[in-house]
Amino acid sequence: MAQTRRRLRSSTVVLGGMGVLAAALSACGSDPDRRCVDRDSYTLGDGYKVVSDKNCSGGSSGSLGKGKSRSRSTDADWYYDSDVRNGYAEHGTFSRSEAVDRGGFGCSGSGGG
Repeated sequence: MAQTRRRLRSSTVVLGGMGVLAAALSACGSDPDRRCVDRDSYTLGDGYKVVSDKNCSGGSSGSLGKGKSRSRSTDADWYYDSDVRNGYAEHGTFSRSEAVDRGGFGCSGSGGG
């Protein structure tokens, strides 16, 4: 009976470890968290004001050539990996590639800061 329990425990550890590994690997391939923000709305205490996603064009970081479909009332762009609080985002980046390079557990790339 004791051997049955020991096998159960070791198989549970193996299955749990595989789950952690799978989560780490799938997190690497996923897109970074992003918010559409108004670049002109930055305040020192709050960050950038989060606006509707329809103000940001495309699925990647906005560049000068992609702003044609944006609303004229805001200079909106995607802001990645930010902390969001009370409708404002801060401590992120406008560079999608930089946000991906920050990576998570198990991701390759330079994440040093």
